Amino acid sequence: MTINVKPTLQSVESDRTLDLLQLGRRDYGSVLELQKRLVDERRLGIIPDTLILVEHYPVYTLGKNSNENHLLDSRDGDIPVYWIERGGDVTFHGPGQLVAYPILDLHDHRKSVSWYMRSLEEVLIQTLANFGIEGHRREGLTGVWVGDEKIAALGVRLSRWISMHGVALNVKTDLSFYDGIIPCGIFEYDVTSMSDLLGREVNSAEVMTSFATVFQEQFNFASVEALNA
Repeated sequence: MTINVKPTLQSVESDRTLDLLQLGRRDYGSVLELQKRLVDERRLGIIPDTLILVEHYPVYTLGKNSNENHLLDSRDGDIPVYWIERGGDVTFHGPGQLVAYPILDLHDHRKSVSWYMRSLEEVLIQTLANFGIEGHRREGLTGVWVGDEKIAALGVRLSRWISMHGVALNVKTDLSFYDGIIPCGIFEYDVTSMSDLLGREVNSAEVMTSFATVFQEQFNFASVEALNA
């Protein structure tokens, strides 16, 4: 199935197609291995740029620069913990959270880490705006915020300009899981979710659709090809 959106002025000249994998709810380890395989295939030109959208079972992940003391409680080992090669500190993934893993070759976009990170933040900000939520950046801190609360985290890895890992947006997340960590190593601010802010349960499928459309526009893809998971 091909999903098309009205092209922006920037995207009129683009003929790139984005493969979209919507995986539903999956364990973290299997999706990590899938990312690694797709990165290799993207580097070899076997596949085009690909966007994975997924919801994980509860898991804590720590980036390569993490402070292990920021993992306070894994609930007696009931929640898996992964040390991974992305940037950033400790974070949580779980039900009710949209996790997006773009596998992009930045040779075809812009070879700039800062541009890529700000572009991901912009996708999140525009997705939130589609639901009446005003998200913003906070100087010196990666991610997207609403007021003084963080609603979305970013942590990526670039290998020879191929991206993996990505972003996590709290849609209707059980925020009590954040009690077991110091999210992203930030002590002074709390976390929030779209449902908490709007005072109602937000439909995750609607958020995924909005995110994919905004991502297509932001990264200048002519079309999106939804693949069977």
